[in-house]
Amino acid sequence: MDQRRKSWKWYRGGAFLCLVPAAGFLIGVLNRPGAWYTGLNKPSFNPPDAVFAPVWTVLFLLIAAAGYRTFEAEPNGAAMKLWTVQMVLNFAWSPIFFSLHRMDVALGVIVALFIAIAAFVWRQWTADRLAAALFLPYAGWVVFAMSLNISLLLLN
Repeated sequence: MDQRRKSWKWYRGGAFLCLVPAAGFLIGVLNRPGAWYTGLNKPSFNPPDAVFAPVWTVLFLLIAAAGYRTFEAEPNGAAMKLWTVQMVLNFAWSPIFFSLHRMDVALGVIVALFIAIAAFVWRQWTADRLAAALFLPYAGWVVFAMSLNISLLLLN
């Protein structure tokens, strides 16, 4: 690693750890659940609204750490491309679900998101097991969110 790239390492790490959660926060603020969501029939396992922000904060920090590790190892590699795809899908879900009220399209997005997450974990498992492991709680939460999306679609 050349000296210039090495000197910027901490800045890149800080950028990942700040920008990923900040972008997630912004997506959440711009796409609030609102009255439409409040009026939906919800499954019995739907958590209280107050659960989502803390869970996503932790998940975005884990996603950022995995992204940083992946970027440092191979910025243009397949794993980084998968990381980027999952971020795009992650950020697309809320506007589609909460702002456009398209639970059906959002279901397609969240299924694609899970596939991208699983592909990232599979790809990184031998290259960087820690980066892969950082995605495991995220994968679990997305499976839970997918089941909520399916249930909301079926109940409404």
